[in-house]
Amino acid sequence: MALSGWIIIDKPVGIGSTRCVGLVKRALRDAGEAKTKVGHGGTLDPLASGVLPIALGEATKLAGHMLDATKAYEFTIMFGEQTDTLDLEGAVIATSEHRPTLAEVEAALPHFTGPIEQVPPAFSALKVDGKRAYDLARAGEEIILKSRAVTVHDLRILRCGAGQELDEITLCATVSKGTYIRSLARDIALACGTVGHVTMLRRTKAGPFDLSRATGLDSLDKLAMSRELDRAVLPLVAGLDDIPGLPVSPDEAKLLGHGQRLCGNPAMPGLHFATDDGRPVALVKVANGEVSVVRGFNI
Repeated sequence: MALSGWIIIDKPVGIGSTRCVGLVKRALRDAGEAKTKVGHGGTLDPLASGVLPIALGEATKLAGHMLDATKAYEFTIMFGEQTDTLDLEGAVIATSEHRPTLAEVEAALPHFTGPIEQVPPAFSALKVDGKRAYDLARAGEEIILKSRAVTVHDLRILRCGAGQELDEITLCATVSKGTYIRSLARDIALACGTVGHVTMLRRTKAGPFDLSRATGLDSLDKLAMSRELDRAVLPLVAGLDDIPGLPVSPDEAKLLGHGQRLCGNPAMPGLHFATDDGRPVALVKVANGEVSVVRGFNI
């Protein structure tokens, strides 16, 4: 039987999310597992490391839900230079002699906590007239992206140098979907009267998954070669830890399995995870006592 669930990769710097999906597919083959769908639940740039949820089988139906999940990051801002990509990959486009003090950074952070407006980086996967912004930027075209509303739930200082003026500082942030840490770093530096770019970015949490549940690629290969890959697979329900369960009867499960709605359910409005005696049935939405299927599972 093909595996369904999650493998949480601690992605190293230097490879992209799509490459990680390919490596998981190879591990499945090496382990002799049945062929199954594989996808990721949120892109990480090659220069970023950390939590990358990889969905297997029926869990791929929840990849969109994972994209919408709250995420947490640690990141380092180097002050004095801004690059066109807002990270180490790009060319320097602005410089400043000013180095902020710790007090200046501390005073700036509250302005970037809570609901904020943010202009995404020109080097991003957003589409402009049907084309990826990063493709247009690499071709030398001027990119003007609209600001977007995002939420920074928490923003704190992790560590910084001991001097009066800071060359760099490391922060941690918990953010809503659509938040660009590179833009956040750019804007914090500007608020401190200087410029800056990201030199380290590590995702520490994506939805319910954190680094404590993550597996390195080397460990994944060893598990695959010893035919123990299932030890790295978390159940499908692990991706729904933040969603309340909704027990249903076998008859109700059958109706939901056919995409039909249930009426007269007293559950609170919102998303729920319907189960039949512990078996995943569907991700459902409850509204006005009516239960409708968002994603059904064939398990």
